[in-house]
Amino acid sequence: MELLLKIALGLIGLGVVVFVHELGHFLAARLVGIDVEAFSIGWGNPILKKKIGNVEYRLGMFPVGGYCKMRGHDDIRGIEETSAEKGTFFGASPLSRIIVCLAGPLFNVLFAVLVLSFIWGFGFEVHTLDSRIVLASEFTADRLFPADEAGLKTGDRIIEINGRRTNYFHEVQENIAINPEKSLAVIVDREGERVNLQITPDLDKSSGAGKIGVYFWTDPIIADIVPDSDAAIAGLMPGDRIIQVNGEPIIHTIDFIKALEIQPGVAVIDYMRDETAGSTAMILSDTGPLGIIWPRIQYKTPMLSPPMALAKGAAESWKTLVISLKSLGLLFRGIDVTKAVSGPVRITYMVGDVAAEGFGQSFGAGLRSMANFLALISIALCVMNLLPLPVLDGGMIILFLIEIVRRKPLPPKAIKIFQTVGIAIIFTLMAFAVFGDIQYLIRR
Repeated sequence: MELLLKIALGLIGLGVVVFVHELGHFLAARLVGIDVEAFSIGWGNPILKKKIGNVEYRLGMFPVGGYCKMRGHDDIRGIEETSAEKGTFFGASPLSRIIVCLAGPLFNVLFAVLVLSFIWGFGFEVHTLDSRIVLASEFTADRLFPADEAGLKTGDRIIEINGRRTNYFHEVQENIAINPEKSLAVIVDREGERVNLQITPDLDKSSGAGKIGVYFWTDPIIADIVPDSDAAIAGLMPGDRIIQVNGEPIIHTIDFIKALEIQPGVAVIDYMRDETAGSTAMILSDTGPLGIIWPRIQYKTPMLSPPMALAKGAAESWKTLVISLKSLGLLFRGIDVTKAVSGPVRITYMVGDVAAEGFGQSFGAGLRSMANFLALISIALCVMNLLPLPVLDGGMIILFLIEIVRRKPLPPKAIKIFQTVGIAIIFTLMAFAVFGDIQYLIRR
């Protein structure tokens, strides 16, 4: 049931993003005088359709993707005949066709700006952790990470990266992830003393992100217990501070997690409850949840005025756009595309997963989580569509720019070769993405 909910939410979310993209093409085509024959959300045979004026509106059998069918758009062989026919795609001027191609990605960016502006206007609650770190090398034999080479120590609090204040772990993660193999100036708070360091994140070839080899510190004090979980059956309660697991001292939650990994099965847990020591045996089931929820820092962003919210939404969209462009460059640096490139199945699941987790907290949190992720997906769709590859909007724009320079249409044979190469490239990428999707779902 939970999986079906995630899939349903994911399909709805993707449908919205695709609708916005195709709506951009649709409105631009109508604006420049190109006839639209059909506007569909989803692919395959239509399960619902209604003709209004000269346009047939459809709901496809497969609710992922969509299209805006313009008259003459697919008639490559007949370009020379239709180029003078009013109302056809190739009958419009090259500039008009460029406007139509640009409109879809542009609408995706506008959608992201509006969604993020709406969220910042009303304010939202953030659940995060402190920027205090634990070295991963303490739990990995014979391996050092960039954090060790830079001189970081467990207990350090990262307070600044390249001049940007980092109060929370998600701010540290963001600055590290988008800067693989780049030297970063880091300032840490070490027992009240400011220490300046230089660190160069490694490139994680499974994700394309930068990593330095740290976990983030959380005190091992239980914030909540999931009913009927392993921890609930063992009698642990909110407020308990874990002191030892199987005789090993526990300083932070990473100690606790690693202790359970070392000795799976039964864990003898010593704890403090209201200044009273206690002990319990927790049986670790293979299928049930552990059930311990650790404390997180929570804060709410302030409500912004409409102009300030719009400015913030635009700034966040621009930042996401820049990160997306940087991520494209990483595809050519040896990363594992089966893990780093997401296909429709994985994206659908991820959208639904983010939304479901948010709705588990509250309806408002669910809407905010889903809206944030849809803004990210919308900008990613914009960037991907503007790549100068045949079939995509970017590739078509290149063709039309060449046509403007030549002052006459390209030969149909040349366009057909261009499109055939593009289809081969797209199908190759899709094959990697689908293979990665299958691996992702198996891991889940």
